Amino acid sequence: MKHIGDCLALYVEHAEPYWVCLPMLLRNAVTQFEPRWCCWDPEARASWVREFPNEPGVISDPAYFPFFAPNMEFEEFMVLFGVWYGQGESTAAFVGIRADESLNRFRTIASQSKVTHGGQQYTTLVEAQLYNVYPIYDWKTQDVWIYHAKTCKPWNALYDVMHKAGLTIHQMRICQPYGDDQRRGLWLYHLIEPQSWFRVVARVNGANQGALYIQETGNITGYNSISKPLGHTWKSFCNLLLSSLPKPTREHYIAKFQIFIGWWRKRGYDEIPDEAPRLLESQALAPSYRRLCKVLLRNDYWCKGLHFTQPKSAAYQKYIELRRSRRETHIKKARENGNQKENDNEAKNGEGEDARQSRRYHRARLIARSCWR
Repeated sequence: MKHIGDCLALYVEHAEPYWVCLPMLLRNAVTQFEPRWCCWDPEARASWVREFPNEPGVISDPAYFPFFAPNMEFEEFMVLFGVWYGQGESTAAFVGIRADESLNRFRTIASQSKVTHGGQQYTTLVEAQLYNVYPIYDWKTQDVWIYHAKTCKPWNALYDVMHKAGLTIHQMRICQPYGDDQRRGLWLYHLIEPQSWFRVVARVNGANQGALYIQETGNITGYNSISKPLGHTWKSFCNLLLSSLPKPTREHYIAKFQIFIGWWRKRGYDEIPDEAPRLLESQALAPSYRRLCKVLLRNDYWCKGLHFTQPKSAAYQKYIELRRSRRETHIKKARENGNQKENDNEAKNGEGEDARQSRRYHRARLIARSCWR
């Protein structure tokens, strides 16, 4: 919190702060009973870790943004905020990811199928006129610290505490700690802020269990090699794991698995094998019930291990439909106004039908181009 305040003070003449404190869904990969948790949930205010910050730019009113819907996904909010802020103009959203942080982040930068801005590989089109820009995409971890050493810019003091806890600069990461990758750092929190740890445990389901066991491998976390119980096949173990889940979570996984199995059946697998060669499984070149078990043991809610992607929420789709409806209404009104003016001019000038149709066609194309956003 102090570091954020320091940065706002440092750039007060150049920044327009939007400190968003609204109820949004975030991934919780440390339990199957609450696969997503809601930050700033008004119904859970009694167990909040802290109250709203008292700083300029804090937004806690859900009605502030016309596109916002309570419990929308954080990733969707970021895209819609950029569209809203840009108001149809070309807009850049700066993102501080680096290519050497993970394979997925490298792919984000290196993808040859994405649309870029001006051919610059460190940009990605995410919506009409909205680009993600990755200004430090080619920085190494040590480059970040060299920059701070040379410029004497403020850094987050949490990194100092992490250093005292024995982490290298490559292991340090500050983010919400319950995601599929981020949960590996959850054990640090009760060391870094012991006075707040009991609030964290009370706030998010599974936090304490995650801190205790997330460094383990095998069946407890789904990392590396997993094993099935004696007397079970991978298929029966999969069914056992599914039967242990809460009903909503179980139905979610079953729906995903049915799509996965149906996809492979269309490609010649009448029966899904219990297991396949590990190399083929690791490269997603063959289906197996062992792969399904690994997804369940890892709490992989969106089944990314089966090459699914996180779907758009109902709130996101509702906003997109609203934008489409507004655009169509705008086009209709523009055409009606244009036709009325044109009819008045035609009456004065005695213009022929062919000329009128040609002019209307070209005007309609111009309207569509100006309203496509």
